Amino acid sequence: MCLAIPAKLIRIDEQMGTVDMEGTRRDVSLLLLQDAKIGDYLIVHAGFAIHRVDEAEALASLELLREMAALPEARKP
Repeated sequence: MCLAIPAKLIRIDEQMGTVDMEGTRRDVSLLLLQDAKIGDYLIVHAGFAIHRVDEAEALASLELLREMAALPEARKP
């Protein structure tokens, strides 16, 4: 199962871009999203940006993931 985490595009160099995912930076191919712009939130899979996400939706998803990470581990029977 894959978990899609929105990543903010912070740099473009021809067909490659650098995204920031909560402080972790990765280089990704922009070949599948040729009109991506700096500041866009993207979904990345296998090193390729595959989908653009609305900023409000991206920020809401990131907040939900932060809340889930802060929950105590579920009790085991």
